[in-house]
Amino acid sequence: MSEILKEFTTVVPFWEPRVKPAVLAEATPEQLEAMRVTVSDTKIGNYTLVLALDPETLQQRTPLFNGIMFHHGGLSRAETEFGAVAASVVNECIYCAAVHANRYNQLTKDESVMDLIFADRKDANLDDRQKSMLNFSTKLSQSPPEADKADVERMVENGLGLDEIFDLTLSTSIFAWANRLMHILGEPHPQP
Repeated sequence: MSEILKEFTTVVPFWEPRVKPAVLAEATPEQLEAMRVTVSDTKIGNYTLVLALDPETLQQRTPLFNGIMFHHGGLSRAETEFGAVAASVVNECIYCAAVHANRYNQLTKDESVMDLIFADRKDANLDDRQKSMLNFSTKLSQSPPEADKADVERMVENGLGLDEIFDLTLSTSIFAWANRLMHILGEPHPQP
């Protein structure tokens, strides 16, 4: 396999698992049932096949993930992706940052925000709304007690409703967890 990617990119890399994933053609009924709840417009990738080794957990994880990332109301889809990217940058998860930055760029038709975050991280020169979101998500990912009432008030001052802040908290939090799991289970490589 090629060298491990270490730089942030919006080109989605190949994720190479460290453990042998389940083989779809040989999956147990429990594994097939757990994988059935993946997002319908995506293929079943290596990460899901690795998680399918524990079908009971996967069956709980995927509806939670889908509910956070693909719900209607609250934070926009693009800003939900923004929270995922913020956590992924803090956690140095090249794969997740690429996937969700790519999706953010597709949704907004603007690559400048992700370019700034990848270049300058928490110091990115963003508009006030985005800066307040990035600051909150960075703190929440690094050390949850550091994200405090003042951060929430700053987001409200910059036009976020409490439902949007709740959604940002969820997208950031699930990626603060998922990034760490991805690091343990595999690594990103350039696409072959």
